[in-house]
Amino acid sequence: MSFEPIELTEKILSQGANTPVEIRISGMMKKMNAMTANKLLAKLKELDYMRDQQIPQSMNYPAFEINIDRVRAAQLGIDAQDIARSLTPSLASSRYTNKNMWVGGMMGIAYDVQVQMPQNILNSQDELANIPLSKNSDRPVLGDVATITPTKTLGESYNLGTMGYTTVTANVHKSDLGKAQKDIEEAIASLGELPKGVNIQVAGMTPVLDDTMNNLASGLLIAVVVIFLMLAANFQSFRVSFVILTTVPFVVLGSLILLNLTGSTLNLQSYMGVIMAVGVSIANAVLLISNAETLRLKDGNAVKAALGAANLRIRPIIMTTLAMTAGMLPIAIGFGEGGDQVSPLGRAVIGGLIASTFSVLVLLPLVFAWVQGKATIVSPSLDPEDENSTHFINSNNQNNEL
Repeated sequence: MSFEPIELTEKILSQGANTPVEIRISGMMKKMNAMTANKLLAKLKELDYMRDQQIPQSMNYPAFEINIDRVRAAQLGIDAQDIARSLTPSLASSRYTNKNMWVGGMMGIAYDVQVQMPQNILNSQDELANIPLSKNSDRPVLGDVATITPTKTLGESYNLGTMGYTTVTANVHKSDLGKAQKDIEEAIASLGELPKGVNIQVAGMTPVLDDTMNNLASGLLIAVVVIFLMLAANFQSFRVSFVILTTVPFVVLGSLILLNLTGSTLNLQSYMGVIMAVGVSIANAVLLISNAETLRLKDGNAVKAALGAANLRIRPIIMTTLAMTAGMLPIAIGFGEGGDQVSPLGRAVIGGLIASTFSVLVLLPLVFAWVQGKATIVSPSLDPEDENSTHFINSNNQNNEL
């Protein structure tokens, strides 16, 4: 028995798995799959935060193994096909092995005719052994040509195409899926070299978590690169763009520190919060550096320009930080039903904004003064209408010459 609280949306994302953790052991030999699954199950039961560790398939379903003595059967004039044809209606039905249709009535309705023995007639091993094998004859019976042995077998078979597999499932209690994924990988590695032909695949929510986190990391990196190129085109300087983006590591660090202090994990919500904080930080940095660069181009003093821009932008930046922090505070606290699910977003934003305010007002002017301290005030632009460029062409002089 296990508790499977997974919702429909999560079940779709986990590709039909009923639990967050599902591990599939596949191979052509089902007994080898079951043996490997039991070893892995023992490893998962050592993890105290996991619940309902089990193999959902029935591994010990009672059955009878029938071994035919082909020599004895040949002496009695029957073969394996005759035995199978006699066992099919007794144990199941001839509906799927011997299709037989009867058309009757004035409407010509087709009826499916099948042969099947009532279940109450076959209740023991002795009754199974007394199944007749020849037409219109009580002998020979199954017990005359075969040995019937009680055994255990799979109650249901899981197959992916032609490949059979066995699953190990578990729930996660008061822990995150990322930690569970790492422990699962260590448990799989501790099994050593797997038997030939046996493969282990982690299913459930963990592959979706990997894809989501990788896509978010790639998206954040691409966004930073695109912003860098856009800033370089706007300021016509790679150094100024670099100065602005120096706030990004501090924002990420601030978000991670607050997430760690509050016991939150780096998940989808917190990743979105980091991206939001990075966006606000870059916006504040662009305004400050834009003012600083304008002041530097006027008097050529980078230190004085950085201090002047910081004094000019300190109030708007602090007001933006306070307003957004106040707005994210209820989310970060996590009040109400389902509040714990979105609280990492608010905590990541607040941590990133605090670090952003410090880095933009304190560290960013220092970096700007250091990088732009010896920079020239001549614009590198090739635009002939840019007055600060060496390629500037005075249109008034051209008109006077004409």
